[in-house]
Amino acid sequence: MKIRFVTHALAAMLAITSASAWAQTYPVRPVRMIVGFAPGSGPDAIARLVAQRLSENLGAQFYVENVSGAGGNIAAGRAVQAAPDGHTLLVAAIDYVVNPALFDKMPYDPLRSFDPITIAGSTNVLLISNPSVPAKSVSELVALIKAAPGKYSYASGGGVGSPGHLVGEQFRLSLGLDLVHVPFNGSSLAIGSILGGQTPIGFTAPVVAVPLVRDGKLRALAGTGRSRLEALPDVPTMAEAGFPEIEAENWYGFLAPAGTPKQIVRTLYQETVKIVKTPEMKTRLAAMGIEAVASSPEEFAARIAAELPKWRNVIRAAGIRPE
Repeated sequence: MKIRFVTHALAAMLAITSASAWAQTYPVRPVRMIVGFAPGSGPDAIARLVAQRLSENLGAQFYVENVSGAGGNIAAGRAVQAAPDGHTLLVAAIDYVVNPALFDKMPYDPLRSFDPITIAGSTNVLLISNPSVPAKSVSELVALIKAAPGKYSYASGGGVGSPGHLVGEQFRLSLGLDLVHVPFNGSSLAIGSILGGQTPIGFTAPVVAVPLVRDGKLRALAGTGRSRLEALPDVPTMAEAGFPEIEAENWYGFLAPAGTPKQIVRTLYQETVKIVKTPEMKTRLAAMGIEAVASSPEEFAARIAAELPKWRNVIRAAGIRPE
C-alpha cells in the first residue's frame, strides 16, 4: 500500500510539473477565438483587434472563428467541448448571462463551464428617438408615453432577448409604461425604422447610431452605462437623467474552457490588459462606442454571478421567450 501511495504521489507530481512547464511555453500552436456572432459585430470587432496583437506579443497565431446562431449558444457549445489547454477561447457578450433564462436547454453552465479571463470592453445601449418626437429628455419622453398609452413603440436591433430589447423592457417595466416592442434583426434595420418614423424611439448599440446623432438625424436621450460615452460626451447616463434603475452595459469578454491552467488564464489576462489599455487601442475602440475595460478574472466572474439573476428577473417579468 505504501509503494502504491508513493507511486500515485509521484505520478501526480510529474503531471503537475509537466502542466506547469507546458503552461510556461504557451501557446504551442494557433489559438482559436470562437465568436458567437457575425463578422462586423461588436464581439467580432474587438476579438479581431485583440487577436492581432496577441499574435504579435505571444509568438503564435490567434485567429477568429465566427459561429453565429442561437444568441451565441452554438459557439459556446462548441467552445465548451474543447480541451482546456488555452488553445480555444470563447469571445462572449452579455448574451452569455442572458441565455440561461431564455432557453430551456443550454450547452453550458455559465458559472462552471468556463474560466473567465477578462472583459476586454463594454458599451452602452443608447435610448434614441426620431427628432420629430417632441421630447428632448428622458423625463419628457416618459411623460409623453404616459399621456398616450399604447401610442408609442420602440425598436431594438438583434431580435428578441438582445441587449436593446432587455433594456427596453427594463425601461417599460420599471416605469409602468404602455410601450410596444418592435424587434429587428440588426441595429441598422432598427435605426432605419426610427429614421423613417415607423418606430419613434429605440434602444440600440452606439456603433451605428453615433454618426447619425452627430449629424442631427437622430436624437440621443441617454445611455444606459455607468459613465457617458466618450463618443457622445453631452449625452447623459440614465442615472444622470434621473432613472438610476435603468442600467446595462453590453460587455465583450474572453473565457477559456473550465480547467485551463491558471498560469495560462493569467497570461492571457495580463497580455489583453496591455493591449486594450494602449492609447491606440482605446482610441480605436472609442470610435466604435466601446470602452476599454480589462477586468480581472475575479472581477469578470463576479459580474457573471451578479448579472444572471438581474436579467432572469427582467426576462420572467416581461415574459420574453426566444423566437
